[in-house]
Amino acid sequence: MLEQYSIPVDYTRPRTKVTVVGCGRWGSFLAWYAAELGHNVTLCGRRGSISYEKLAMTRKNEYVTLPRSVALSDDFARAVGSANVVLVSVPSQSFRDVMAELSANCDLKKKYIVTCMKGIEITTGKRLSEVALEFGLEEWQIAVWVGPGHVQEFVVGNPNCMLIDGYDRTTVGRIVEWFKSPLIRFYYGTDIIGTEIGAATKNVMGIVAGGLDGMNLSSLKGALMARGSREVARLIDKLGGNPMSAYGLCHLGDYETTLFSKFSHNRTWGEEYVAGKKFKLLAEGVHTARAVALIADRLGVDMPITSAVNTMILEHVPPRTVMEQLFDRSLKDDLV
Repeated sequence: MLEQYSIPVDYTRPRTKVTVVGCGRWGSFLAWYAAELGHNVTLCGRRGSISYEKLAMTRKNEYVTLPRSVALSDDFARAVGSANVVLVSVPSQSFRDVMAELSANCDLKKKYIVTCMKGIEITTGKRLSEVALEFGLEEWQIAVWVGPGHVQEFVVGNPNCMLIDGYDRTTVGRIVEWFKSPLIRFYYGTDIIGTEIGAATKNVMGIVAGGLDGMNLSSLKGALMARGSREVARLIDKLGGNPMSAYGLCHLGDYETTLFSKFSHNRTWGEEYVAGKKFKLLAEGVHTARAVALIADRLGVDMPITSAVNTMILEHVPPRTVMEQLFDRSLKDDLV
């Protein structure tokens, strides 16, 4: 691991109590990052999980080394109960279970819940903020943190821009003030529907990009970017969001880190898939392709790329056949 970057101290920054739920790549980074900003931080994980136990024993993983100021806990009720802000970074399909546990054991009425992962619930087709609302939270309590950036780049000091969105403008501004820095510059989102859909679906495009890399067809990524953002804009519009969000940081602006980076799990999953290998790490785009394909079918939205990925995975159609059929499609058909 390269030497970790140190964020310059900002004595004007408001401090708060932060609990991060989830000890994976992004969760451990968020704990490190929040501590670097001077917040009082607890990182919460499940006893017995490999990720949590490794951090508990060594205070480091392959991504970050946690400062001593970060408390580690496997007691969700205590860790979340003492926080003002809860950053949740767990697999999207596990979010409902986490919210059920938190709402059953903690008083969440005065806390901010920030979802820091990208996905759509398969069983309901709901965005993660919609799932959170089912557990009695008010809209002002919920924010989403999305946008480009890999932990491996951030921890060595390579900056990027990200996006905070939510139902309440005041909440968005408060989250930005707590977490902005020279390392991460935040933009203020104004379309939570578009932001969540755009962020989730960019992972589907990452799978296709990896497939193209694996078949030595990387030159088609330009067409993928143009057509991918277009079909996602159609879905956002149908769901009541702003279709222009597909061309912002939540989606098109995140393509560099998702479609090209060696650190992208979704791109790597696609590359390994076409090679007949199994990628062992989490690739949210696999579940998102299925969830979004179901939504698109229900709403009558034409999403050929997403449907192709879903068909390739579920029906085991050869990847090259899928790609050839996809890119033989008329450009005119995709622009109407």
